[in-house]
Amino acid sequence: MVAASPRQLFWRRFRKETTAVVGLVIIILFVLLALLAPLVSPYNPTQPDVPHSLAAPGAEHWFGADKLGRDILSRIVYGARISLFSGVSVILVAGLFGSIVGLLAGYKRGWLDEVLMRGTDIFFAFPSLILAMAIAGALGPSLQNALIAVAVVTWPVYARLVRGQVLSLREREFVQAARSVGATDSLIIRRHLLPNTLSPLLVQASFDMGGIILAVAGLSFIGFGAQPPTPEWGVMISEGRNYITAHWWLTFFPAIAMLFAVAGFNLVGDGLRDVLDPRLNK
Repeated sequence: MVAASPRQLFWRRFRKETTAVVGLVIIILFVLLALLAPLVSPYNPTQPDVPHSLAAPGAEHWFGADKLGRDILSRIVYGARISLFSGVSVILVAGLFGSIVGLLAGYKRGWLDEVLMRGTDIFFAFPSLILAMAIAGALGPSLQNALIAVAVVTWPVYARLVRGQVLSLREREFVQAARSVGATDSLIIRRHLLPNTLSPLLVQASFDMGGIILAVAGLSFIGFGAQPPTPEWGVMISEGRNYITAHWWLTFFPAIAMLFAVAGFNLVGDGLRDVLDPRLNK
């Protein structure tokens, strides 16, 4: 009998996590909506249609229309593109930079570790959302600047995570064996340390995706992120907040979309943590 490969074992364990599977289905649906937005959106998300201003949900506009007559459903679908792009881009930038800092600090130790970690601690000294607001405000209101601000406050999490993993791995037998046969530091980091940090990085990234979507939407809501008429969920909620009593659909449907997207990533993160934790899979 052929033993199952690590990938097969992973999927076998993951399928047992019912909530994680539900989360994965939600994420896949949002990804499909984002990729197929021009095909599934019934209207142009930025084209005003004043005669249908503040139209209630119905056969013509399933989720209603905003104050300019723009279709809410179409704007939510295109907003999924922006939210997923925001999450992935921030994760890639913050994860890559933070991982490099953590690898260097954990492996080299000494004065380099002190300098890098004390610099990282400076970012942890401030509430992340307040710091992101300050950075976005200083750079100017735009989606790009909001992503930069969120990435700046996110990378220290990855630096500290990777450093902790490297500190626990650098004295392990397989690393010592690599040193004894003359392996260079860069080779040890690439071949032995980095691959063993990927599991916790993947779990952290899954949780952070939801937080980043919320953070970017929050910055857009207060005017520091995406600007009208961009079909971004935070912008939509901000534009509809003055009509929330009489025209509830302006804020309800974008908020529900955000809720499901964030919940999907959090559910997958929970499942990945359980599947990839060796203490739970002995």
